[in-house]
Amino acid sequence: MVVGDFAVELDTVVIGAGPGGYVAAIRAAQLGQKVAIVEKEYFGGVCLNVGCIPSKALIQAGHVYHQSKHPETFGISTQGVEIDWEKTQDWKQNQVVAKMTSGVEMLLKKNKVEILKGEAFFSDKDTIRVVDGENAQTYTFKNAIVATGSRPIQIKGFEFGGRIIDSTGGLNLPEIPKDFVVIGGGIIGSELGSVYANLGSKVTILEGSKQFIPSFEKDMARLVEKDFKDKGATIVTNAMAKSAETKGDRVVVTYEHKGEEKTVEADYVMVTVGRRPNTDNCGLEQAGVELDERGLVKVDKQGRTSNPNIFAIGDIVPGAMLAHKASFEAKVAASAISGGKDEVDYKAMPSVCYTDPELASAGHTKETAKEAGLEVTVTKFPFGGNGRAVALDSYSGFVRLVTTKDDNVIVGAQVAGPSASDVLAEITLAIEAGMNAEDIALTVHAHPTLSEATMDAAEAALGLPIHM
Repeated sequence: MVVGDFAVELDTVVIGAGPGGYVAAIRAAQLGQKVAIVEKEYFGGVCLNVGCIPSKALIQAGHVYHQSKHPETFGISTQGVEIDWEKTQDWKQNQVVAKMTSGVEMLLKKNKVEILKGEAFFSDKDTIRVVDGENAQTYTFKNAIVATGSRPIQIKGFEFGGRIIDSTGGLNLPEIPKDFVVIGGGIIGSELGSVYANLGSKVTILEGSKQFIPSFEKDMARLVEKDFKDKGATIVTNAMAKSAETKGDRVVVTYEHKGEEKTVEADYVMVTVGRRPNTDNCGLEQAGVELDERGLVKVDKQGRTSNPNIFAIGDIVPGAMLAHKASFEAKVAASAISGGKDEVDYKAMPSVCYTDPELASAGHTKETAKEAGLEVTVTKFPFGGNGRAVALDSYSGFVRLVTTKDDNVIVGAQVAGPSASDVLAEITLAIEAGMNAEDIALTVHAHPTLSEATMDAAEAALGLPIHM
């Protein structure tokens, strides 16, 4: 251990190399700052290593397997469809994840960002100490951007270990479980639950609130719930998980539902009830950075904390814990350090759930628009009227536009259906740019495409529907 080391001076230091941190470092470097980034574990953070990217890889594998087992709609017969789970996991880790994380490291080096391996701790308002094993070094900085991310919440009675796992464990199971219990029916739980439902597992999801996938509207969540049930899954809402007991190679989960105590048995139980910001062990209080009662960093519209030379972004600040939100905030903070006037604006922040069907939303719903004092019209176009969706045999769902009554400005959208995450992009731009339904309706959309459903919804909003 280095003791009494001389401090090394840094211009801008970024703590954490996840989707917020590495983007902040690259953008700051592009704007002329001399940048160093500190990372204790892996480039790309949770998202690229044990979150967004590996989960989508397994979701794709599950889709391919399920479709290969059930191609009858297309007049195709198959026999002996099998999955080599070890090869699937190897592809996920060594071809998908490794490719993306090595790409992040390459981009940092390309932009001349200095990489510091280790864990950073604030000593005072402009000093950090980076510890890597038995080695440590002190650094002073002019500006810092903190992007330390979050970790899974652990609940009483479900301590992680063995067959009681978090989302990371859910991505790295050594075999496909025969029975799989998920505690928490939000986005993470429903996505990973859908992986194993598609792979043939008997999935049970226990959700504490009255609605499955509560962050999306009821009619959207119902489509996913139906798909789960068609695949033999069980979804229990208003369920209070109480404990999990491992018995050999099985886990018995006890929960309460409608005043009655019940149990369900599985090979594994995965707990996905939320995430906690990583702000408790890095010395932020020593740097004069204020936190709220939930452990989130208080920031202004540029990400600036109570210490004007320290910025915070991503999962450790208020708002949805989304990778693209972190990247957006990263660019604003990096610009602010260079004297830019950019500010965060979440009015068109998209949210996506990669289930069957996909769910995607941006801007206002009918209810939030009403709460904001807006008079709106809600128009829904079904994918059943879209030729491309029907040809894909994936037409469960719709495109819904929320437009102002007086001038048809698009203030929100919800998409449930095939490639909803991609279909939403056009509407997100429209919301951000303040476009109205006529702007969409008069844009020529290629035929046949899923995006035509957006044009059809816009025409319906104008009272001139062609296909409904």
